[in-house]
Amino acid sequence: MWRVLQRLVPTGCGSLDKLLGGGFPADGVSLVYGEAETAKTSLAVQCAVNCARMGYKSLFIDSDGTFSSKRLSQIAYYDYEKISPLIILMRPTTFQEQIRVIDNLDEYVTRKFGLMVVDTITSLYRVELEGPKETFALNRELNRQVALLTQIVKTHKVAALITSQVRSVFHGKQVSIEPVATRVLKFWSDVVLNLELTGQTRVIKVLLEKHPERRRSASCYVKIERTGIHDYRS
Repeated sequence: MWRVLQRLVPTGCGSLDKLLGGGFPADGVSLVYGEAETAKTSLAVQCAVNCARMGYKSLFIDSDGTFSSKRLSQIAYYDYEKISPLIILMRPTTFQEQIRVIDNLDEYVTRKFGLMVVDTITSLYRVELEGPKETFALNRELNRQVALLTQIVKTHKVAALITSQVRSVFHGKQVSIEPVATRVLKFWSDVVLNLELTGQTRVIKVLLEKHPERRRSASCYVKIERTGIHDYRS
């Protein structure tokens, strides 16, 4: 039973889990990026809830200040009292605090943990970019953090889910959306999901850009509802 539960952390959304081959893999890092209002945090919370329902703790590093106990209670609407103690929340408010949290992850993570979330891993980094600190030094530090996170999840056999803000990249007259610090994040990530707005209210397109068992990209559509991310039926 231990090996089965530890292999994947399901999202709880049928079409998304099918896209992922069952869920986010353990012993690897999964990156979810997208514009505002694409439900990155809701998806992360939903994964933590599903992990708790399998009997495992989640460490939720809320670097963006968007974790909401109300949203947690909506997603875990029938078992909130049982679920909430299994989600350990940490809230770094500076990039230096995020460094300390990630550097000490080995002290927190035990066999009772199934998931680590960093939401978003680039928000405090982005604040530092606006200051006098050199971009090269910041990129090197972010790379070190994600590399350390990768090492920890592979050692402890837990899943890691990191989210990222996006930036616009101009290619002549065309504009594409990429995660902040895209080279660092995509290099270390085993799974990459791009969440895109569709123009329809609360409907999101999920594009699977990278997966260890898939050679081609694939996609599905999901809907943001009060109780979380669910299948979209047109």
